[in-house]
Amino acid sequence: MTQGGPPGVDPTYECRPGCRPTPPAAAAVAATVGAAILRYAPQLAPVTGTPTPPILAAAHADRILARVTVGTTAADITLAWHARPAPSPGPLRTAQAHRVAMARHVAAADPQRALSLLYNSLTEVNPATAPADVIHADAAALLATVHLTLGHAKAAVTWATYAHHALAHLKGPSHRDSLASLHLLATAHRSAGHHQRALHLYQQLADHLTTTDGPHAHRTLAIRATISLVLHHLGHCQAARTLLADTITTHQREHPDHPATSRMTQHLTRIRIDCDTKRHQHTGSARPPI
Repeated sequence: MTQGGPPGVDPTYECRPGCRPTPPAAAAVAATVGAAILRYAPQLAPVTGTPTPPILAAAHADRILARVTVGTTAADITLAWHARPAPSPGPLRTAQAHRVAMARHVAAADPQRALSLLYNSLTEVNPATAPADVIHADAAALLATVHLTLGHAKAAVTWATYAHHALAHLKGPSHRDSLASLHLLATAHRSAGHHQRALHLYQQLADHLTTTDGPHAHRTLAIRATISLVLHHLGHCQAARTLLADTITTHQREHPDHPATSRMTQHLTRIRIDCDTKRHQHTGSARPPI
């Protein structure tokens, strides 16, 4: 478990390479799924003057695939097909989905182009009033992520808020996409300096992960470690120290000899030194009210 995050964003704890199986790259999985669609259901991809790239064909996966099971590599994939493809979403929706897929494909190398594609797909969407929509929520979440990468925290909060509300409404609050959007929203608020709001959202996420993954799972412990960082930033030194110390104890017990324990212990030492220097004791409460 190491500290990480997009440039300009406060660090969070993440599982170090090797502490759990590394999932295949999303682009590689999408390319494999898209290639299968082009081979077995080419009618789903729009006809153009040039061959449709697999990454764009994958945008139609929800119309023909009931389930995608991914193994340890992008080639180790099992596809469960619907008996019949879902009706075509129409040219406008197809164009929106294609722009989102292309934006995802270029986001890392060309974030400005990704922004342009995403804003084009969200032209008619007011994030404050728009109804829940899967394509719009997907675009909004990706747009918030790109804004975070570019240091645009305020814009990231706006679009992450819509994405989370839409996905939680459409898929339920404990769905993996809803949890990912909740994490994104908390990160956006933290990056924007809204640390109290971020703390509340991280607490929500920790509660969900305790239920879905278990209290001792890596993701759960990672979020609790991140909560300790936010508490420290808010000046709740004793609460931060107590939570991080408890997290270290649990991590050491559940994942013995894991290198994250040493790094978290070093971070706890830095918190203690900083709090002692600033004389932030806050001994009256181990967990401030939210």
